[in-house]
This record gives sequence, structure tokens and C-alpha cells, in this order.
Amino acid sequence: MTDTEFIEETIQFVKETLAKAEGGHDWFHIQRVFNNTLLIAKDEKVDILVASLGALLHDIADAKFHDGDETVGPTMARSFLDALGVDKKTIAHVVNIIEHISFKSSLKDHTGPQKKFASKELEVVQDADRLDAIGAIGIARAFNYGGFKNRQLYNPEIAPNPKMTKEEYKKAKGPTINHFYEKLLLLKNKMNTKAGAKLAEIRHQYMLDYLVQFDKEWHGLS
Repeated sequence: MTDTEFIEETIQFVKETLAKAEGGHDWFHIQRVFNNTLLIAKDEKVDILVASLGALLHDIADAKFHDGDETVGPTMARSFLDALGVDKKTIAHVVNIIEHISFKSSLKDHTGPQKKFASKELEVVQDADRLDAIGAIGIARAFNYGGFKNRQLYNPEIAPNPKMTKEEYKKAKGPTINHFYEKLLLLKNKMNTKAGAKLAEIRHQYMLDYLVQFDKEWHGLS
């Protein structure tokens, strides 16, 4: 199979697998991350097949929808790519991207030694994924997931904790507005690429403006 055929087969697999997924982690999320990946990759020297497959499979089985099990996604991706006939080196790289892409992977982990992995492909896909977590889309996804988990929009008595460990982050059940301060507003300074950072600036400002307006409306000032 050609690289194009590998990508097309993967797209179909992801569409079918995520057909009933929560709205913020469905095929359309994957599609946006895939498109962001291709956009950012134009300015970077990357293996486009690795980056494409990493983007398409990065949320094939998000741990938060599988009782926190972080092995389900990498295992599913490895099995699919192996059956598809993708070479072992590419599979290993894609699996590493899936294992290291999440925000929580950047947090302190007191449960054991942290795995280390770095590649330009990971940086590109990670930026693409982070872009979809901020801005107008990011706001929509945050409240969609908050509703899915039946969380409060905001509670002034529950302060956000922007310095959570990985364990604390995985167990967090705070109001959706807290998520802005615990993750979304932190992403701008965690971008890896120049293109990603430039796009993040715009989306970051949009969130700041939104939070100002939210606060005004919460207090009956606007």
C-alpha cells in the first residue's frame, strides 16, 4: 500500500471507531487536528506519514473514556497499523506520539518514572491537538465535555488549581470554567512550533475576552 492508501484506510477506521464518541472527541475533532497537523507541517521537516497517522490515531481510545486506562489507545493503534501492513518503525513512532501527546503527560507524575520521548512529528501533532483545545472550538469542547460529565459551569467557591500533578489532573471534577485556568490558558506557552505558537496567540486572546464577558454576565454587569 502507498502512504496515501495507509492514510485513507486509517481515516475510515477512525470514522467507524468514533462514530458514537462524545462530541469533543469525535471524528470531527480528529479531522481538525489532522488538518492542523498538515498546516503546521508545511513549515517543519517531518515524516508526513508518521505525523498524519499520529494525528488520526491520537484519540482513538482516549483514556478518560476507558476508566483512565492509558494503554487502550496505543494498543488499538498498534494492532490496527500492524494489520494494515505499516512498517514496525513507523508504528513504534506513531504509538510514542499517542503515549506522549496529552497535556497530562507534561504534568508531574508521582506514581513512577516518567517515559521520555521527543520528535519533531510529536511536536507538530501535539501543537495541532492543543490548537483544537483553545479558541472558539476549545470553549465549545470544554463546555460540551462538562455537560457530558454533568459538571457545574462555574462555582466561585471552588478555586482552580493550575499546578496539579498528573494524578490530581486525572481525578479533577471541578467546574468547567476552572478548566480554562488549569489547562486551556496554559497551552499558549507550551506550543512547540512557530506556526503553532502564532495560531495559539489568536485563540488564547479569544478565550481571555470570553472569560471577561463571562465574568461580567455572571455578576450582572453586562
